[in-house]
Amino acid sequence: MTAKNISFTAPELLKMEIEATANIGYYDNKSEFLRDATRTLLASRRDLRIAIACELYKKEKISLGKAVEIADVNYEEIKKILVERGITIKRGSGTVEDMKNRAKNIGA
Repeated sequence: MTAKNISFTAPELLKMEIEATANIGYYDNKSEFLRDATRTLLASRRDLRIAIACELYKKEKISLGKAVEIADVNYEEIKKILVERGITIKRGSGTVEDMKNRAKNIGA
């Protein structure tokens, strides 16, 4: 995966705190700190991971499998969540077992 630059506006104190992380030796640079901070936030916020997975899936930026991975739920749970949020599940999405069953029925 290629890294891309992003920018955001932060209050002066937060900016100084982020810059200090590299100076005190906990992180090599600001980017490393921000990646870790984001991962930590997402690890602790199941609701946020699910919302992100749903949004990306709805916009067709990720597959159902990637949505499962991001949300950290199983296939049946993500399908239920998507339906509850009014998001259409694309044809061909499903569990490995579903795909095996569809493959068997192709020649039938």
